[in-house]
Amino acid sequence: MPISAAERLASVLVGLEGVALLALAGWQIVALSAGDTESVTSAVALLVLTVVGAAAVLAFAIGIARAHSWGRSGGVVTQLLLLAVAAGALTGGDAQPATAALLALPGVATLATLITAARRAGARQAPPESLRGR
Repeated sequence: MPISAAERLASVLVGLEGVALLALAGWQIVALSAGDTESVTSAVALLVLTVVGAAAVLAFAIGIARAHSWGRSGGVVTQLLLLAVAAGALTGGDAQPATAALLALPGVATLATLITAARRAGARQAPPESLRGR
């Protein structure tokens, strides 16, 4: 069963977020190897969590591309977490509006695409009009 354009786009957007997390892990490796960390243990733990998160987000992208609802659900949760981090970047004495915007804009766009993809998938799986209400 072919997937819709919205599902394809959602898969690509979520996949790009997974790649961005892998890039963040690479940056963490560079910082760790340069000795630019206060606690090596904490830096390694954060690196492991980042790689696990990247693997999960990439798995969601693959799930979306294969029309699995768990992929879309995981993608939605990922976007909500991303938006929470963006909101956190706007608060406090050291607020970073530019960082918040860099996180929120793709989060909102991907969330809207995921909702559209879920609607398309639901329409594809709905019973025909002649069978409704029986």
